[in-house]
Amino acid sequence: MKEKSNAVSRLDSLENTPYIIAEIGVNHEGSMELARRMISEAKIGGADAVKFQTYKAADLAIKNSPSYWDLKKEKTRSQFELFKKYDSFNESNYIDLKNFCDKEGIEFLSTPFDVKSLTFLKELMPFFKIASADITNIELIREVAKIGKPIILSTGAATLDEIRTSINEIYKFDNSEVGLLHCVLNYPTKYEDAGLKAIQTLKREFPNNVIGYSDHTIPESDMLTLTTAVINGAKIIEKHFTFDKSLPGNDHYHAMDVNDLKVFRMQLSKLNMINKNIDFGNRENESEAIKNARRSIVSTKEINSGEFITEDMVSCKRPGTGISSSYWDKVIGKRVIKKIKADQQISWSDLN
Repeated sequence: MKEKSNAVSRLDSLENTPYIIAEIGVNHEGSMELARRMISEAKIGGADAVKFQTYKAADLAIKNSPSYWDLKKEKTRSQFELFKKYDSFNESNYIDLKNFCDKEGIEFLSTPFDVKSLTFLKELMPFFKIASADITNIELIREVAKIGKPIILSTGAATLDEIRTSINEIYKFDNSEVGLLHCVLNYPTKYEDAGLKAIQTLKREFPNNVIGYSDHTIPESDMLTLTTAVINGAKIIEKHFTFDKSLPGNDHYHAMDVNDLKVFRMQLSKLNMINKNIDFGNRENESEAIKNARRSIVSTKEINSGEFITEDMVSCKRPGTGISSSYWDKVIGKRVIKKIKADQQISWSDLN
């Protein structure tokens, strides 16, 4: 088997810290300056990788292709017209962006939407991401699989059978490194439609594949959706990224910005801190509670020497510094060898 990239092999052993992809996509709107700015901000925010989208409108959609997004947010009604606005980057631009990513210390990715893009992208990236809309694009999947690098498939709008078919196509080319991202192909996705339990479904159905989540919901101030995805087992998190969430159209309106990314990283740190197992044999941080909140066996009345303890003579009260209440059965029936005052902890030295 070929050597695995960080993006796939490393994720198998992660607990709660996912591989985070900040998808710039085409939110740079054709500006290299903005593209570089977003790379820098993604790095500052804590992303592991940035991802662009590489396509030419003429190769992606026919001229009268209808929209499938919220027209209140993005008013362009033709896919071709929308894609045409942002397809100006060429091979040299992507090479420059790759070099800039290397300088910033963040991985460069770009989703290929056609076979032509693979020619130069294959040399620039550690693995490939295939978009949800292309999970049935057998031609593209086969060409990507031939390259031999790990592949991550978004599964938006796909059936389980369609996912299996795509994976099996990749396996035909001796490429066994496939990750899957749960995704809902709505822009934006309503919170009630996010279906994050599907991450667990994918884990059950595809136990040999790394599972993650590609998100299209509008980010909350506490980044709850992405954090919940991680709790459900997502090892890869992908979300659109922008420098200004207030900008109209394209993918700005459902993207996170650098501050959202910082919040998400903070939530992950907290999640890592709180979502650990307990050593039930060593609970030193609860020693004060064990001593003072647990109960000891105490007398309910004066008990004279020579008497045998009956249940009406004793009770269990805090603190737990005397005979533990767990020894109740051992104390009942014991003979007292010295006088015990009322409301007094009983000690083993009081008993025969």
